[in-house]
Amino acid sequence: MSCCLTEFCRVQELKTVHEFLFHNKKTPAPEGNNKNQTENDLTWDNSDWGAWENSEANEDDPPAEDDAQPIGIPWLQDCVLSLSPCSDLLVVARETKAAFLSARWRTDEGGREEMNLAVSWSGTLSTEEGECISSVICIPLASQKRSSTGRPDWTCIVIGFTSGYVRFYTETGVLLLAQLLHEDPVLRLKCRTYEIPRHPGVTDQHEELSILYPAALVTIDGFSLFQSLRACRNQVARAAAAGSDVVQPPPLAYKKWGLQDMDTIVDHSSVGIMTLNVFDQMKNASILGGFHASVKGSPPAMSQYITVGGGPYTGFYYAIEGSSQPLLSHVALAVASKLTSALFNAASGWLGWKKQSEEEPPQKQKPKVEPATALPVRFGLPDSRRHGESICLSPCNTLAGVTDDFGRVTLLDVTRGIAIRMWKGYRDAQLGWVQVSEARGERELSSPSLPRRHAQFLVIYAPRRGILEVWGTQHGPRVGAFNVGKHCRLLYGGYRLMGVNSVTSQGWQLHTQQVCLLDPTTGVLRTVTIPFHLALSDKKSERAKDMHLLKRLTMLLKSKEVDPDLLETEAQSVILDIKHPAIKKQALESLLANKNAPVSCLANVTRALLDSLKDLDPEAVDESLLQLCSSQLKLLQLYSHIQLLHTEATEEEYETSPGIEEDLARVSPILQRYAELTSRPSVSFAQESGPLPVRDFLSLMECDGEAVKIVQGPQSDSSPLGSFLLWGCVSGQSPIQKVCDTLQESNISPQNLLTLLLSVWLSREKEVLKQPDTVKNLHTLLTRLSAMKGAVEESWDGQCVCPWWQQVRTVCVQSENSGAALLAALVAHRAAKSSITSLAETKFQSDWVAVSLELEQWVVCVRQLEDALALQTLLSLPSPQGSPGGATPRCSVKTLLESGRGGVADSVAKVLFRQALAPDTLRDILQRRGQTVNPEQPTEHTPQDSADNNTLQHRTEELLLCVCQRFPDSLSPDLLFAHCCWEYVVQWNKDPEVGKNLEWSVEHLRMISSSHIQLGIALMMWTTFIVKRFSAAAFLMEKVGKAPKDRLCRRDVGMGDSAMTSFLGACVQLLQVLMEADACVEEESAPMLCVEEVWGCAEGPVSLAELALEQRGVHYPLVQHQCLLASLLHAAMTFGLKVKPLSLFDSKGKNAFFRDLTTIQLMPSGDTDPSLVALRQEFLLRVLTGWVKALGEAQGGSGGSLCGDMWPEMCLELATLLQVNPDIPRRHLVCELYNQGLDTRAEELMLEVEDKDVLGSQLLVLAGQRLCYSLLHNTTQTRPAMELLARLPTTLCTWLKAMDPSELRCPLVPLSQSSRLVSRVIEILPENHAQYSLALHLMEAVEVLGDEED
Repeated sequence: MSCCLTEFCRVQELKTVHEFLFHNKKTPAPEGNNKNQTENDLTWDNSDWGAWENSEANEDDPPAEDDAQPIGIPWLQDCVLSLSPCSDLLVVARETKAAFLSARWRTDEGGREEMNLAVSWSGTLSTEEGECISSVICIPLASQKRSSTGRPDWTCIVIGFTSGYVRFYTETGVLLLAQLLHEDPVLRLKCRTYEIPRHPGVTDQHEELSILYPAALVTIDGFSLFQSLRACRNQVARAAAAGSDVVQPPPLAYKKWGLQDMDTIVDHSSVGIMTLNVFDQMKNASILGGFHASVKGSPPAMSQYITVGGGPYTGFYYAIEGSSQPLLSHVALAVASKLTSALFNAASGWLGWKKQSEEEPPQKQKPKVEPATALPVRFGLPDSRRHGESICLSPCNTLAGVTDDFGRVTLLDVTRGIAIRMWKGYRDAQLGWVQVSEARGERELSSPSLPRRHAQFLVIYAPRRGILEVWGTQHGPRVGAFNVGKHCRLLYGGYRLMGVNSVTSQGWQLHTQQVCLLDPTTGVLRTVTIPFHLALSDKKSERAKDMHLLKRLTMLLKSKEVDPDLLETEAQSVILDIKHPAIKKQALESLLANKNAPVSCLANVTRALLDSLKDLDPEAVDESLLQLCSSQLKLLQLYSHIQLLHTEATEEEYETSPGIEEDLARVSPILQRYAELTSRPSVSFAQESGPLPVRDFLSLMECDGEAVKIVQGPQSDSSPLGSFLLWGCVSGQSPIQKVCDTLQESNISPQNLLTLLLSVWLSREKEVLKQPDTVKNLHTLLTRLSAMKGAVEESWDGQCVCPWWQQVRTVCVQSENSGAALLAALVAHRAAKSSITSLAETKFQSDWVAVSLELEQWVVCVRQLEDALALQTLLSLPSPQGSPGGATPRCSVKTLLESGRGGVADSVAKVLFRQALAPDTLRDILQRRGQTVNPEQPTEHTPQDSADNNTLQHRTEELLLCVCQRFPDSLSPDLLFAHCCWEYVVQWNKDPEVGKNLEWSVEHLRMISSSHIQLGIALMMWTTFIVKRFSAAAFLMEKVGKAPKDRLCRRDVGMGDSAMTSFLGACVQLLQVLMEADACVEEESAPMLCVEEVWGCAEGPVSLAELALEQRGVHYPLVQHQCLLASLLHAAMTFGLKVKPLSLFDSKGKNAFFRDLTTIQLMPSGDTDPSLVALRQEFLLRVLTGWVKALGEAQGGSGGSLCGDMWPEMCLELATLLQVNPDIPRRHLVCELYNQGLDTRAEELMLEVEDKDVLGSQLLVLAGQRLCYSLLHNTTQTRPAMELLARLPTTLCTWLKAMDPSELRCPLVPLSQSSRLVSRVIEILPENHAQYSLALHLMEAVEVLGDEED
């Protein structure tokens, strides 16, 4: 494992940033060949780098330029850059402008999340005339929330200007704070944050922000800066929310040092607080104070600063803590003035309550700048011709890298103040540091008590050569080199989050990048990854050599095509050459986990390693490695033996047991049907049919001393291992006795072998059902395993449950492969019976039949498995054509026992729903269940019949009868109807658009014969699924005042308008069933719920029938009240009427709606308000009118009839309940039928009308309208008709002219029907009626008109 450059981010919109910063200046394009230099080149040629360390060239002479040809000016080198340590914010600035780029996450083409930096803000930041941006730094501020895990709360951008101002901004460019600390240009901004001490004696370093000027250094305490920035940000946010102006906060507390005794200063590093040891303290006191100098008892704490520049080349400054006041006088006075004004005048905008009118106007003049405290240089590295350009401090504050104008990179020992190493040939170099921690566990074998080690690597970017190098410090070699291009920028901050301390950092995971390389040609941000062992990679490091050998073996194992002999030779050589036991163990595990290595190679290498370990001193041998070798070699030998046995031919005589043939003949029909339904085509992979790979075999087996065990994991599948070991014996391809002897010699427990045998038998169910001989092989193999030592306890007497056979029963009842489980149970039953019989013969020496608890357990188990097989066969039926398919539901004896007493009926109900079996069909099938049929006998069907739905329904009927005969109690008609009812309503609730499901649910409910169960199911349906949607429909119709449109129905009720109409009709039917069941429940006794004897131990949730019987009785008037509302809603939706249904009831009636049906509510009583009765009457008449219109359209062929003659009867029933005179709807219906031209139906209903006089008057008007249309409005008027009109009496003629035939929906009716209508009017009108004479004249006119037409 070596160094690598890893891309972790991309910078977008670099072209936009360039155009924004250089809009008045054209930048020459870079060389064209630079596009090919952005990729990593790990094969760097080291031939011309060996002389760097020992070069004796004169350093005073500057090296020649590396590039002979002139290159274009890279625009990024002219900008000031700063990247946040969290890599979520990048600032690019030039002169007066700056652009902020923030992190954005997006998904690439491969579906992976990747981070990009995009422009979030850009603008001009300079406010003073002539000032430009000279330095930028991004400081992430830690979150103060307890739930924080190390991510920053926000990031502050600190920008220094040539005017001396330092300004603080948010990520959106909002100015938080500005302060003039010195009147010279700001040269460099640097930050130091908290780091967790690696050793107990290391002093905690305080956080601070340092600002370098040409002759001064300002340091700001990190804690006070953190609090001030948070307060400023909160105050700006409150001001923006309130719309007021932001008030200038008080100045920051800082220290200012005047750096003396250096000609020029261009960069600096703040090392932090240090304390000298006693020797260095006495040495410094003697040098500075002479022989008589006094030495203090404790060394003083000092802050160390290192500067680079000229005269001297490097300067070391030490400021003793406590020698200067932390707050300068002007700052203290300003703060005191601010606080006094805020506290006593209550007008400070800094604290958030000063009004805008009371704010003081900002001062125009420059603030006063305090002088610096002189700080002389302690010592330096003098070099009159060398000028330093930059300094980069290491993360551990012990080393620093310095670049100069001679193209050298110097490594400084910060503590001793000396140069310890120098590199040449790096002009314009950019530096960075990477600190790598040793991985946990690497030193546990050698020195577990020592702390984790850390390594420092110096990263040097040489833009003239376009390479990035990684060097080990202090005197380590170069461990990495990459070709990266000549116009990149190396971004190194040297700090992390501000605001972190030893308490808040506990448990945090700080994800920060140490060194980042920005390539402006592609916008890629990459980081350097360095493994820790490269710090140890010298010629004397055995660990480095071992790591190299391990890497060599890893590369060999990754090769796709390698000769097995070569692999064995190389692997054995590498593993034997490795010295460290931990790495040797890792190499062996890598070899054993390789999928291409043959078993002979693995065995030979493992044996060679084991032999080499045995030749060593026993005390020097690692026990874990020795145990690994011996255990893996034992497993490899077992693998080879089993693989060899599978290739031998077998001629073994198999044992047979009496009774198995009879059992197979008994279950053969249902097994055959089960095999037909489960033998569907499925996808299989090639590797599934091949032998088990040796690496999988080793992963599934483990050695525990001398015994071999199977690895039992939560998700481990032992069927591949069982197939490898035992499937050859089951299929008859391997000698059973030899395989059993080999497995017994390997010390595998019989219980584990039994587990493997059952797993492979159950997992290969399809093959087992196709090969009848496998049953005999299973019996032989199971008998041999039972005879092994430790299988069946010697103390077992047959009168108690045997753990060995109980294990077989447990696996069988848990299996969902019902066919294979039944066969295994039959075989095990016969094997156990033979064992018990032989045991009884040896003990009693008699001909008595052995009766034991074990055999009783087997009888129950076999019966349960047979029942489960019949049920699983029914569940395996395919879905009919046109219906959505899905995975076949599986069941086992265990799941049926755990599903409670209603589990079987629930499973069958799901099948019947999937098969879309109609309720009437199900009733007919259940009525035939008592007939003598043999449903288990399969019938022959052609492939064409199998694809036909009729054949599928016939097969469903056969299997359903079979299951019902096996479960006579669990699948009684009432229970099956109840579960079907519930299943259909559950499916309707999932998709309310399918109204057929709810209708069939109510149909199933009607077929339940027990009133108690019917009442409970109906009540649970209403409470669970219906009432919520029913109330929503009622309130929606009340709101809109008419039948709502489809969009409103979907929004409020969750279904369309047509589905809502069907839903309301089903509600009416459901409530009617509920009322009928409540009326009969008192006359019947509650049914007794029984269960089959073998299923009596079922435990689980309460069955649906039991829940139904536990329901309380309903309040009949309340149910009738809900049914009345449902009928009104159904009528309104059916005929599209305008009505507010709840407005048809008084306050008591409204309050009683949607209440619990088992409670007694205050119902309407007495006479109803006449206005409500009028509204109800009008609604009922409109319902009848709508029904007559629909009936006329149906007879005319333009539409279908709506529910036949149901509506007239319903309206008459509703009239009685709504206190409306029923005779009024009857008369209205007779008139509407005549109006529609349905005279025959009208004459039938006329006999039921009580008030004949009113009806006669109404029908007389209809007859007059018909005659008026024939005489006056008919377009084909005849001459006889006109003559007749002239001969009519004046009274009749005037009356006819006053008629409006446009009210007739069917004016063209035969004259004979009109004549019959007039005659019926004459019959029902009394002779003393006022219109009786008019009816006679009308009769004469109709007869005359009829004679003339004839």
